[in-house]
Amino acid sequence: QVQLVESGGGLVQPGGSLRLSCAASRSIFSIGDMGWYRQAPGKERELVAYATRAGLTKYADSVKGRFTISRDNAKNTVYLQMNSLKPEDTAVYYCSGGLGSYWGQGTQVTVSS
Repeated sequence: QVQLVESGGGLVQPGGSLRLSCAASRSIFSIGDMGWYRQAPGKERELVAYATRAGLTKYADSVKGRFTISRDNAKNTVYLQMNSLKPEDTAVYYCSGGLGSYWGQGTQVTVSS
């Protein structure tokens, strides 16, 4: 069983930045694709970004140019750097691995003045 533990969420003002981390209990290289999803109140969970084992990345249109996903295979950790945050980015952010096979418990991100 793989455990994914997110950290780095919190309250930030509009225009600010946060970096989320997702630490895996097993090699993320062996897990394969790693991604970040988010779910806002009353909305469905949506893909924010993912990175393949080979390092290819994909982003939701709403975060392109503002968010960056990266993976450190040596540390078994995936990151999500979030810049120029907007109130509409407020959500619980989840780390996922293996095309949805594994999920973290989520970390709250609130963007508000």
